[in-house]
Amino acid sequence: MEFRLLGTVSIETHTGPLPLGPAKRRSLLAALLLAANTPVSIGRLTDSLWDDEPPLHARSVIQGHVSRLRALLTGAEAEAYGVELATLDDAYTLRAPETLLDSQRFEELVMLARQQRSAADMVLMLTEALALWQGPALGGALAGPPLRAAAQSLEESRLTTVEQLARAYGELGEHHRAAALLTAETAAHPLREPLAAALMLALYRAGRQSEALDRFHRTRRLLADELGVDPGPVLADAYALVLRGEPGPGGDAQAAVPGPGASAPGSAAAPPASATEAGAGGAAPAGDAGDVPLGATATGTEKTPPAPRPPLPGAPPTPHTGEPLPVDLLPRAPRGFHARTAELAALTRAAAGEAPVCLVTGPAGVGKTALALQWAHRSGALFPDGRLFADLRGFSEGGEPALIDVLREFLLALGVAPRRVPESAPAAGALFRSLTGRRSVLVVLDNARDSATVRALLPGGSDCVTLVTSRHRLEGLIASDAARPVPLDTLEADDGTALLAGVLGEERVRAEPVAARRLAQLCGGLPLALRVTAARLAGRPHRTLAALADELADERGRLAYLDVDDTGVAAALRLTVQHLPPEAVHQFARLGHHPGGHFDPYAAAALAGTDPVSAAAALERLAAAHLVAETAPGRWVLHDLVRLYARGLDPASAREALIGVLDHCIATSLAAADTAEPGGEPCFALPDDYRRPVAVRDFADRAEAMHWLAAEREDLALAAAAARDAGLDDRAWRIILLQWPQVVWRVRDNWSPLLELALESARAGKDPYAESRVLSLLGWVLTEEGRMAEAAALLEPSPLIARQAGDPLGEATALINLAVLQAELGDLDTAQAGCVRAVELARTEEDRHTEMLGLQHLARMRLTAGRPEDALASARTALGLGPEREEVTRRTLLLAVSGEAHVALGEEDEGIRLLDLAAAEAEHSGYDEGAVQALGALLRVTARADYRRRHGQALRRLSGTD
Repeated sequence: MEFRLLGTVSIETHTGPLPLGPAKRRSLLAALLLAANTPVSIGRLTDSLWDDEPPLHARSVIQGHVSRLRALLTGAEAEAYGVELATLDDAYTLRAPETLLDSQRFEELVMLARQQRSAADMVLMLTEALALWQGPALGGALAGPPLRAAAQSLEESRLTTVEQLARAYGELGEHHRAAALLTAETAAHPLREPLAAALMLALYRAGRQSEALDRFHRTRRLLADELGVDPGPVLADAYALVLRGEPGPGGDAQAAVPGPGASAPGSAAAPPASATEAGAGGAAPAGDAGDVPLGATATGTEKTPPAPRPPLPGAPPTPHTGEPLPVDLLPRAPRGFHARTAELAALTRAAAGEAPVCLVTGPAGVGKTALALQWAHRSGALFPDGRLFADLRGFSEGGEPALIDVLREFLLALGVAPRRVPESAPAAGALFRSLTGRRSVLVVLDNARDSATVRALLPGGSDCVTLVTSRHRLEGLIASDAARPVPLDTLEADDGTALLAGVLGEERVRAEPVAARRLAQLCGGLPLALRVTAARLAGRPHRTLAALADELADERGRLAYLDVDDTGVAAALRLTVQHLPPEAVHQFARLGHHPGGHFDPYAAAALAGTDPVSAAAALERLAAAHLVAETAPGRWVLHDLVRLYARGLDPASAREALIGVLDHCIATSLAAADTAEPGGEPCFALPDDYRRPVAVRDFADRAEAMHWLAAEREDLALAAAAARDAGLDDRAWRIILLQWPQVVWRVRDNWSPLLELALESARAGKDPYAESRVLSLLGWVLTEEGRMAEAAALLEPSPLIARQAGDPLGEATALINLAVLQAELGDLDTAQAGCVRAVELARTEEDRHTEMLGLQHLARMRLTAGRPEDALASARTALGLGPEREEVTRRTLLLAVSGEAHVALGEEDEGIRLLDLAAAEAEHSGYDEGAVQALGALLRVTARADYRRRHGQALRRLSGTD
C-alpha cells in the first residue's frame, strides 16, 4: 500500500488504486496525509475543502467523506500495514507508517543524499527522490488555503532538489546532463532566478556560451516585463562570471548557483543595462517600476543615453550654452494625481518597442488625460528632441480641429519657418514624418475620436513614441499600427479617498473617514466626479463630508451635484453620446431603465423593443465608447453615474421599457425552469397584457439553465422589486415563483425575504391562485429553516385557498408541504394522510411530477413511522413513473430513502449500495442537500456496522474463540 501526494492524490494497493471519488474526498485525504499520525481538526479540514464560504452542513459533508474513506481503508491490506482512520474528539487522525507516504520517502532520500561524500552517490539518491514525483503536488484535490500552501512548499522542495542534482552533475563534469535537466525546469519556472543562473553556467561549462548569455537576457526581459524588476545578485553574478570567461571555484558547476547574497570571488554583480554589455563600467541607478525611461529596452531597464544629434531647424538656443532647447508643448502636469501605479508601469512597458503607439482608453471622466500627462512629464528626459501635444477635441461641442492646423502647430514648434509650412494636410504630414524620422520625440494626442486622425499625426522616427487617449477603443489603430492598449478603469475606494484628501487636505478627510469613503463610492470611483465633489467641498470649509454624502445618496439629484461651472459628469457624458448613431442612443437611453445590474442582448432587446442581434450591435457601439462594460462574454453592466444619465435621456419610456424587461424575465425564467425540471408544471398562466419578447434565450441542458438562474438571481430579485414598486404585481410574484428550481436546489440559501415579497404582490393583486402557490413554497422554505410556527401559519390555510381558486395541483403541492411540516412536528398519521390525498389529486390530473413528489415524502414518512416495506413500495412506485420524468433532486432522495428502507429490513449490502449511489449522483450534480442526507445515512449505517464488528470481536476475545 502507498499513499501518494507527489502527483494526483491517491491510494495505491496491490490490486490497483482505490476509487476515491470526488475532489473533496481527495482534499480530505490530502489534509490528513499532510499531518499523518497527528489529529486534524474539523476547522482545519473545512478550510482545506472549501476555498470560499463553507456550506451550513460542512461538518456533515466531512463526516460523510470520512465515512467513505474509512470504508475504503477497511481491508486486510490496510490492517496488515497498520493503517487506521480514527476519530479523536473534534478531529480525525490517519494513522499510517511514514514509509507508506511518498512525500516522506522523498524528504528522507534528499536528506540522505546531502550526507553523501560521493557526487555519484548523491546523483543516484536525488534521481530516485525525484522519480517519486508524477505530476504537480496534490493533483486532483481542491485548492483550499492550507492545501495551496502545502502544495507550494512541496514544489519548492522539489525545485531545490533539482538544483542540487544539477550541482552534483557539475561535480562529475556532466554539464550537458545538468543543462538538459535545468532546461525543462526553467521553462516551467521562468522567473526563478536560481534555476536560470544554474542553467546559464551549465550551458557555459558545456561550451555553449552564446546560449548562456541568451538565457540571461531572456530572463532579464521577462523579469522586467512581468515584475518590473532587474535581475538579482544570483543571476547577475552568474552573468558576470560568464562574461569574464572564468571557470569559478574548482572550475566546475559548484559555483552555478551562488547562495543568497553571495557573489563569485572577485566578481561584482553585473549591471543589467545595455551599457554593461558594451563594456561600460558601473551599474545604472535603479528607479521606480512606474518611472522606467521611455527609451529603455523591452525589459524596462535603462539604456545608453542617445548620442548628440544635430539641432532641429530654428530651435531656440539654450541660455549660456548655445545648445538647442528641446521642443515642449505639454500642458502643466496634473495636480493631485493619485494611484495608477500599474497603469503607469503598463505605459512604460508598452512604450519600450520600436516606434510604439500607446493607447489609453476609458470612459469619460476616468482620468485618461491626467494619466498621459503625468507619464509624459515623468519621462521628459528620455526625449532629447522634445514633446508635442495636441487636443484633438474628439468629444467636444466645438468639434475637432482641422488636421492641417494640428500639423502646422507641430511643424512650427519643430522650427519650420511659417512660410515653409505646406498648405495641404498630406504635404504637412510628410514633412512632419521627415523631420521626426531621426529624432526621439514624444507625441501626445489627447481626446482622439477615430483611428484615421491619429494615423495622419504619427511621427516617422523609430525612436519616437505616440501616446493617444480616447473614449473609444480605436480597434482600427490596434489592427493597423499595433497600438498597445492600456485600459483605464475607475478608482478603488481607497484611491478615491486619497484623491479627495489631495484637494481637501489630509486633516479634513481624516476627520470623517467613513463619510469620505462613502463619497468615493457614491462617485463610483470616477476621478472627474471626485474632483467636482472636492471642488464643492473646498469652497465650503464648514460643510461636512457626511452632509454632502447624504445629498449625493439621492439618485434624483446626484448628477446635478456632480456638475460645477462648465465641468461635470453629465457634460462629459453628453459629449460622448452626441457622437453616437441614433440606434445606439436609443438603446443607451432604454438601458437607463433597467432595474438590475447586469444585462445581456436579450434583456437589452426587451428594453429597447428590438431584437437581440440589433441590441448586441448597439451594445458593441456603446462599449467602444466606454458607456457600457462587458464583464463576461455576453454580459454587460452600466456604471452607476452613467445609468443615471441614461435614465434622464428618455424618462417618458420608463414604464414601457420596464414592462418589456419584466416580460423578458418571465419568458426566460419559464424556459430555464422547463429545461431544468422538464417534469414540472408551468404553475401559472401569463398576464393578460403579457408581451412576448421577439426572441427568448434557449438552454441546452439542465446545467446551463440552473447556471442562468443562479447568475441572474440578484437581477431577478431587483426586477421583482421594481415590478412591485411600479404596481405591476402580476409580474412580481411570477418572476419570483419561477425561480423554484433554484429554491429546491439551495433551499437554505435565504429565500424567505424574496418569497415574502412575492406574497405581498399576490395579496396586493387579490389573486388566490398566486397566494396559495407562494404560501406553499414559502411555508416549505420556513420549515426547512426550522421556523415551524411561521411555517404552520402559512401552510395550514394554503390547501383551502388553492381549492377555492380551482387549482387542484396547487392544492396537492400545498398538502405535501403541510404534511412535511406535520411530520417534523411528530404528527405522522395526519402527514401520511395528507400525502396520500395529494398523490390522488396528482394522479387525477395526470401530473407525474407532483405524484412523484408526494410519493417521495410519503416514503420518508412511512420509514420514519417504522414501516420500511411500505416506504420501499412508495419509493419504487415513484421511481417507476418514468426516467424521463425524474429530476436529479427527486431521484437522489428516493434512492436514499430506498437504501435506508433496505437497511431497516436487514438487507444491509443493498442499502449501502443504494445510499452510495445516491451520494455519488448528488455529488456529481452539485446537489449539496441530497449529498448531505445520503452521506449522513451512510455514516450511520457504517457506524453501526463498525460497532457490530468491534462488538463481535470483543465477545470472541472474551469467549476465547478469537
